[in-house]
Amino acid sequence: GIAGCCAKTTTAPLDRVKILLQAHNHHYKHLGVFSTLCAVPKKEGYLGLYKGNGAMMIRIFPYGAIQFMAFDQYKKVIKKQLGISGHVHRLMAGSMAGITAVVCTYPLDMVRVRLAFQVKGEHKYMGIIHAFKMIYTKEGGFSGFYRGLTPTVVGMAPYAGFSFFTFGTLKSIGLAQAPDLLGRPSLDNPDVLVLKTHVNLLCGGIAGAIAQTISYPLDVTRRRMQLGAVLPDSEKCLTMVQTLKYVYQQHGIRRGLYRGLSLNYIRCIPSQAVAFTTYELMKQFLHLN
Repeated sequence: GIAGCCAKTTTAPLDRVKILLQAHNHHYKHLGVFSTLCAVPKKEGYLGLYKGNGAMMIRIFPYGAIQFMAFDQYKKVIKKQLGISGHVHRLMAGSMAGITAVVCTYPLDMVRVRLAFQVKGEHKYMGIIHAFKMIYTKEGGFSGFYRGLTPTVVGMAPYAGFSFFTFGTLKSIGLAQAPDLLGRPSLDNPDVLVLKTHVNLLCGGIAGAIAQTISYPLDVTRRRMQLGAVLPDSEKCLTMVQTLKYVYQQHGIRRGLYRGLSLNYIRCIPSQAVAFTTYELMKQFLHLN
């Protein structure tokens, strides 16, 4: 949970800008990544960069906790019950852990996106509780909170899978090939080798970059579907396939399906680096090795 919160707070301003660009907010749609980063504080103050971060923290603590815990549990189950080990069980366990975490915390992600998409002076939602009430009453009860779940689950499988897979593989190869150069004894158990902090950050960053590239078009699709009623073209984005087609036809690959990807590298690489590094440090701090 702490690993998730540290990671997301580090990159919250970039997250806000990504949502504004992905869904072509009319105030910022003519701008690029860095010009939007400069324009948001001018229009909405510096706290505007952290809009929706309260909802993000409420979501990300259980999300991070469930994901990391589920990964360890699924890994054990896959190894014992299915007899699959090596690198494949990391990929499978990572995908399953990501899906578990996202399904459990999806309504909070929906609310966070709606709050982050709002621009000062045009507030439809007054806060987290008000957003929950509005979505529930205006968008079909509980099903309204799960709009865009399909592309999220489909995108989360490769994203979380490759994220855990890449990090775990780099870690095991690094410690096996160059233990003295890359590793050090764990603080809570000298018999266990762990990666040095700067190597941890590097491995986490590489894991994030690879995972993002593979799953990004589905992330754009998810955001469009989550924003639903807020967007003028919402009736064209009712299903995952419809949304993918619409974004591709209207904006193409680079300016549509991969819009904001450069920002996502800047956002996701430090985010994943901080998440995995904090997780490894917390494991030592709480004597889990």
